[in-house]
Amino acid sequence: MRWATLVLLTLLACNDLRDFHGEWRGARVGDAEVLARGFTGKPEARLAIDRIDLHGLSGRLEIAGVLPEAPIVPIDGAEADALAGLTFTGGPLRTYLAFVAMPDGAGDALAVVALYDDRRVEVRVLRGGPLPLYGIFALTESVP
Repeated sequence: MRWATLVLLTLLACNDLRDFHGEWRGARVGDAEVLARGFTGKPEARLAIDRIDLHGLSGRLEIAGVLPEAPIVPIDGAEADALAGLTFTGGPLRTYLAFVAMPDGAGDALAVVALYDDRRVEVRVLRGGPLPLYGIFALTESVP
């Protein structure tokens, strides 16, 4: 019985995750300077989710004035590790880790994509080094 329950929950989670396929848009959030490293104003981000399942997410990310549309590259090791269950305040359904190549020549940034059951997505873009980045973007589904 326990096995059947786990299978059912897994199937339901797969269906929920597939519902996030498509385009999402939203502005950077947070007024504190520390939450806006490398970002001026409230630039809009656009995330196009091309493929999503329990094993990973792939798509494209664009941030106005900072990042032209670029592929996000999933971190396979994170999906096969305990990091696949990463969670934080707000209780996302699922969190994905990916890299995105930044055009400023200072290296890739880490994109943390969190999906929530109330049909919203948060994307955090962060990078250390000489040109640090830290921004949180609250995204809602784009209506065609």
